[in-house]
Amino acid sequence: METKLEVCIDNLAGLEACIQGNADRIELCSSLIHGGLTPEANLMKHASNAEIPVRVMVRPKRGNFHYSSIDLRQMKNDIDMARSFGFEGVVFGATLVNGEIDQTFLEKLIKHAFGLKKTLHRAIDTVANPVAAVNIATNLAFDCILSSGGFKTANEGLSVLNDMHIRALGKIEIMPGSGVNPKNAHKIAKSSNFKWLHSSCSSLLENSAFTDANKIISIKNETNY
Repeated sequence: METKLEVCIDNLAGLEACIQGNADRIELCSSLIHGGLTPEANLMKHASNAEIPVRVMVRPKRGNFHYSSIDLRQMKNDIDMARSFGFEGVVFGATLVNGEIDQTFLEKLIKHAFGLKKTLHRAIDTVANPVAAVNIATNLAFDCILSSGGFKTANEGLSVLNDMHIRALGKIEIMPGSGVNPKNAHKIAKSSNFKWLHSSCSSLLENSAFTDANKIISIKNETNY
């Protein structure tokens, strides 16, 4: 079975690396150093010309995933912008102060994101029981969950990710992410025959990270043979 690779990027160089490395999908963000925020319109415009499916991060602020009515309006506007560029989908999540998934808030975003595919991002890794949250995400009509199984990296959370995959019953994709690299990609992908992996595919250069097309190619080669 072929495992596909989604690469998260936050600049034009990353976009070019995804094209060169033949990434299967892009998660378009800004501020990856803060876990990814909504990208600027200019980056969206450039990404809309790439012949790679794109899902846009909709996250208006760094830090926690508790949002206000003002945040809701901003996120709806960001969803509208993503739609205007013809992207495949959007990526968002929200939690309550008590640490549970904010179903009411997400229902409003889901309704507004009609016609777009929807990924629940790693807000799910902040809840007490990510496995149980799979049912919530499915009922909310997300088609994909990006998760590290509640741990810092997907490799550390692999047993939880496997349980999430079992709970998903094929109704929603569980996409392992965080710390996925050429050395562990095969192990992670094959542990539950995950159809998608998520990675920044980054390398360090002069104390800053950049998206490495060779890492994209390496991960794809490791998981598909």
